Amino acid sequence: MAKQHSPRFLAIATDSKARVRECTVESLKSRMDQGESILLIDVREESEFAAGHIPGAIHVSKGVLERDIETVVPDPNTEILLYCGGGFRSALSADNLQRMGYQNVVSVDGGWRDWTEAQYPTAS
Repeated sequence: MAKQHSPRFLAIATDSKARVRECTVESLKSRMDQGESILLIDVREESEFAAGHIPGAIHVSKGVLERDIETVVPDPNTEILLYCGGGFRSALSADNLQRMGYQNVVSVDGGWRDWTEAQYPTAS
């Protein structure tokens, strides 16, 4: 069952989603299957990442993303795909990265929830 989010959180997440590009887990999986080199960042909490994540993802939680992104991804033209539990935290994160000058940021709509529901491979 999907987490019930507060109305104010949903309002700011929906606002962010209006400004960011999104992709589906199916399109992400297709790109991975084709062997594309993808910079995939999991913005969930450390405990969520440790419990399981999309193979090849690196962890930079939403709480430190803006602080650490320039070290992790110095080139603001690099394509960055972000995911979280369901697509809200990643949309908020993508919106902030765009405000920081990152030009090629994509939020994976549905995130970890849709990935696992599709029974795609996971790592731990």
